[in-house]
Amino acid sequence: MSKRYSEEQVLEAVSRLTRSRLVSFIEAEIVQPVHSGDQRVFRQIDVARLELMCELCETFDLEGDALGVVMSLIDQLHDVRRELRLVLSVIDASGPEDLRLRIGEALRSAHRD
Repeated sequence: MSKRYSEEQVLEAVSRLTRSRLVSFIEAEIVQPVHSGDQRVFRQIDVARLELMCELCETFDLEGDALGVVMSLIDQLHDVRRELRLVLSVIDASGPEDLRLRIGEALRSAHRD
């Protein structure tokens, strides 16, 4: 089971995170804690996302909608990478050699275009 964090624990874990910034991230639905009774509970992935969001805010002066768009794109990229790893593992485990070669050539060709 993954570790769960209270709001106070998150504020301690993410040094650059302020309470007002956390509230704004939650209100913008950039981070979505789960509810346990009357308390917000954060997962380890939420803590990592909050660290990244603080870095993006400070380094690139991103806030509000712009930060939401960037985080959405990062989430999409992670999803595509996870799906690609799954497809590649299936191909590697069961695909005939000529299929792997054709896929490799198609990928190399796509990168040249």
